Amino acid sequence: MLCAISGEAPQYPVASRKSGNVFERRLIEAYIAENGRDPVTDEDLSTDDLIELKTSRIVQPRPPTLTSIPSLLSIFQKEWDALALETHTLRQQLIQTRQELGTALYQHDAAARVIARLSLERDEARKALSRVSVHSGPAVTGEAMQVDSTGLSKDLVAKIGATQEQLSKTRRKRGVPDGWVTSEALNSFTPIEKSKVLYDGARSFAMNTRGDSALLGGKDGRVGVYSMSDKAIVQEMNVGHGSITDALWIGDRVAASTSTGHVRIWENGTELADFSGHAGEVTALALHPSGDILASVGVDKSYIFYDLTTRSIAVQILTNSALTTAGFHPDGHLFAAGGVDSQIKVYDVKSATNAANFDSTGPIAAMSFSENGTWLATAANGSTIVSIWDLRKAAVLHRIDISGPISAVEWEYSGQFLAIGGPGGLVVQQYSKTSKAWSEPLKIAVAAVAVRWGTSAGALLCLDTEGCLTTLTTKVINRV
Repeated sequence: MLCAISGEAPQYPVASRKSGNVFERRLIEAYIAENGRDPVTDEDLSTDDLIELKTSRIVQPRPPTLTSIPSLLSIFQKEWDALALETHTLRQQLIQTRQELGTALYQHDAAARVIARLSLERDEARKALSRVSVHSGPAVTGEAMQVDSTGLSKDLVAKIGATQEQLSKTRRKRGVPDGWVTSEALNSFTPIEKSKVLYDGARSFAMNTRGDSALLGGKDGRVGVYSMSDKAIVQEMNVGHGSITDALWIGDRVAASTSTGHVRIWENGTELADFSGHAGEVTALALHPSGDILASVGVDKSYIFYDLTTRSIAVQILTNSALTTAGFHPDGHLFAAGGVDSQIKVYDVKSATNAANFDSTGPIAAMSFSENGTWLATAANGSTIVSIWDLRKAAVLHRIDISGPISAVEWEYSGQFLAIGGPGGLVVQQYSKTSKAWSEPLKIAVAAVAVRWGTSAGALLCLDTEGCLTTLTTKVINRV
């Protein structure tokens, strides 16, 4: 008989009731005290399960001192027994670890195969969806597709028509408002205030109609209301995931879009709606002149109109490329979206038909309709040139080169001044109806990835690359 642990003939042999294996008593009792299991079968085992085996024994002499050879041999024997027990335990642990590692590697390989298959199916589905073309009326290219077949409700269509009729009647006759900024005043604009870093990674911001609060957010998923008088964030909302890609005011309510495809609306810090119609990042938002329709565009090649009265998605339209910018015509009957395919796509809001396409030199980075109702300013990503399009002729009317990359363009209400911002500085161009010529009343080295006009155009607010707001104005403004 040999001990199943040491492999030697045991002096005090015992056998397991459960497995039948033979062990040296002192070795198995030590193993049970430490692990409580059979070292061979790994079953639960206690000392009560051990059966002493009767064998002829040799009476050992009294233990000698360590100075004798037998004493040394006894010490070596004990060390050997301990080493044999530890080696056996390590062998068992090694076998178990190998089995666990093999199982984990198999599961990882299976998961990787499933992910690869699902990713391939998703890409094929998106590619197939982008090739679908459904026409609901005459179109320039026929590349727009209505994702849902219901279209805009009759109430929204009527509201769009009423808004267009009301605004278009007065647009031509409207003069420059009293107290509006002049080119002389713009020439004296200078930075008078710069905020601390508000939100890291902020890409855009919006001013409320009173001009006393700015709305912006950053890459940490927070959007806040910045008080111009208090010079501090007075209200903050958290989207929970993703970064803020755009934000705007809807009266006293606020809306924000995220990199995870959500569009959220709050009022006094309370969330009113959370839309997730986009399959990917939402890149821009726009508000209809009626104030009852919100638009969003995204990398999923679609734009969505939201009915703010019912807080629901009114319609979703699929185009032929990922979209980067958005804007409504001042009369509200046209909607423009810039794409990564270097096209500005103009759609009829009521019918969703493609009214026109304007070709640019690169992915569209910025876009703004003029309040005169006939001009559209656009800039391509990385370009130093702003193109002024005449919507009536579908052609470029004028080009402005600011000798630096452009991030933002913004017309003010009177349609005279166009603010152009970029990392290298801010430029304001003026068009004179009298002389029919362009001039440059302001050029200043203030970084502006986004720019907005203040009340009566008496100030310019710029968002820089660090997330700080800079206010430019003059203490004395000449009045017209």
